[in-house]
Amino acid sequence: MKLAFAGLGVMGFPMAGHLAKAGHELAVFNRSPEKAARWVERHGGRGGATAAGAAQDAAMLILCVGNDDDVRAVVTQALPVLAPNAVIVDHTTTSARLAREMAQLCAEAGASFIDAPVSGGQAGAEAGQLTIMCGGDPDAFARSEPVIGVYAKAVKRMGPAGAGQLTKMVNQICIAGVVQGLAEGLHFARRAGLDPADVLAAISKGAAQSWQMDNRWPTMAEGQFDFGFAVDWMRKDLGLVLDEAQANGAQLDITRLVDGYYAEVQAMGGARWDTSSLVARLEPPK
Repeated sequence: MKLAFAGLGVMGFPMAGHLAKAGHELAVFNRSPEKAARWVERHGGRGGATAAGAAQDAAMLILCVGNDDDVRAVVTQALPVLAPNAVIVDHTTTSARLAREMAQLCAEAGASFIDAPVSGGQAGAEAGQLTIMCGGDPDAFARSEPVIGVYAKAVKRMGPAGAGQLTKMVNQICIAGVVQGLAEGLHFARRAGLDPADVLAAISKGAAQSWQMDNRWPTMAEGQFDFGFAVDWMRKDLGLVLDEAQANGAQLDITRLVDGYYAEVQAMGGARWDTSSLVARLEPPK
């Protein structure tokens, strides 16, 4: 399939690479042209100087950019030059409101829009093992699913436009609570004179087990916070969550509290630390 891919950051770069390896014809765009040039050098295809230049006559445009405004800009530029009946798949984490707006805009132009935020981080993108939750028209989803599946281990349509983003918000709510629990558990263990490694061995096979425990407890114990998803990005996501909760009346006391804790980590200089750095506010790095 003739595809365009916009956004070659830590997630988009390997995701687009999987598509190239699968045999799709790709044109790529990135605001920093050197990233697009580096991708083309490694994977082939071509780079577009603009989003429209990359999207010309593409049957599908895939985005993995920064925020609502970035998505709106790329879609607005690319939509007029896409092939008839094209599908736009947006992997950016955005507001559900933006997803509905883009779906309406695309429908008016004879195209389709799928909001498809991802979970799995940089490691999942590189391994082609992302979990992707989607919102949009069922027929457009069915057309896009085989393409998305190239870099995913699980892809599911959650409902109409915006449902993918709402599901991603649930994902971030759950992660925030789990990571704060791990931070407090590790802090308590140390204050109680326990060896964190022994505690992990004892509790990680029982009800306390989680992906975050298995993958982040040991590095949290070592004060290592360089594992992809940054505090700045998590605060952006939690801001979307809290805005949506204000609109729908959901009571998110723990999420609001943890968002404040991440603000403290930012103030400590940890804006680019990964999300497991919540423990740093309890045990500041020496």
